[in-house]
Amino acid sequence: MAGLDDLELDDLQPEDEEQGMFEHFRLAVDPGQAPMRVDKFMATHLEDTSRHRVQTAIKEGYVRVGDKVVKANYIVRPNDIIRFVMPYRRRGVEILPEDIPLDIVYEDDDVLIVNKPAGMVVHPGHGNYDGTLINALAFHLGLRQEADAGDERMGVLVHRIDKDTSGLLAVAKNDEAQLNLAKQFFDHSIDRRYHAIVWGNISEDEGTVDGNIGRDQSDRVCFRVYDDPEKGKHAVTHYRVLERFGYVTYVECKLETGRTHQIRVHMAHIGHPIFADEKYGGMEIRKGTVYAKYKQCPRQALHAKTLGFVHPGTKKWIQFDSQLPSDMTSLLDKWRKYSCMMPEEDE
Repeated sequence: MAGLDDLELDDLQPEDEEQGMFEHFRLAVDPGQAPMRVDKFMATHLEDTSRHRVQTAIKEGYVRVGDKVVKANYIVRPNDIIRFVMPYRRRGVEILPEDIPLDIVYEDDDVLIVNKPAGMVVHPGHGNYDGTLINALAFHLGLRQEADAGDERMGVLVHRIDKDTSGLLAVAKNDEAQLNLAKQFFDHSIDRRYHAIVWGNISEDEGTVDGNIGRDQSDRVCFRVYDDPEKGKHAVTHYRVLERFGYVTYVECKLETGRTHQIRVHMAHIGHPIFADEKYGGMEIRKGTVYAKYKQCPRQALHAKTLGFVHPGTKKWIQFDSQLPSDMTSLLDKWRKYSCMMPEEDE
């Protein structure tokens, strides 16, 4: 039999938290089943799962009978199909705790906020089965290598960022926090702000990119904007200019949705790809040739700087901010110096 402990995060592409609702398990009610509350039925038919854990999942709207969300007092009927769905697929990779240093910004009994460095993979999978952020979190939270190392027991990252993007991620340390935060992300109520260096001098001081994002049919590892909503999912990114350097612009991007590579795809779509973003044209020198050395950057210049949400325990709004990593601050300093030498006609 399945259990809530068996639920595992999807091995999605980075940054994609909203691909719909996915079934994690289902229970078929026997034809001869006597009337019973759905929370009691689930608790008695799932291994290692308390009624409280079931009620928490129901409260957050993750339990459905057929296609309808049900409350804890729903009375199951013969032949009902009870489904537990979450806004990410299951993933079946064993988690091995590893002693890897973590930059922990905040931690309490419910949540942990970690500042991920560029270059670190978030979840095991696709050839990266160790050395990931999840492996490090499993060790930090003192889990055993066996079943307890599954995502739900070791703290859950209910969102993710790309390997070569740095910045803040939220970890849920218990069932209530996991389900509550997952719903906040799915409802777009989380405040996520990224800082980025993009090619070109953006004409407006602020703006919005509204474009459907789907997998690029000619390059399956990349994504692109489609006019046809059937080919991509609705995505919205708000941006504002922080500093201009003529050839590049330093911007803040606020996510309204959370599609795969959203900021990278949206900024490339409007002609301002992220600096040094190899997948989306950021390695090309868009303007100038003399100072080609500024092309050199170890990764795309994108940092998840701010993260805010309603605390799942206190129900109060909390917000966190992180400093730009040294590679991005160094890059900004280079462009500040260069912009002072820039000819009038180039500005």
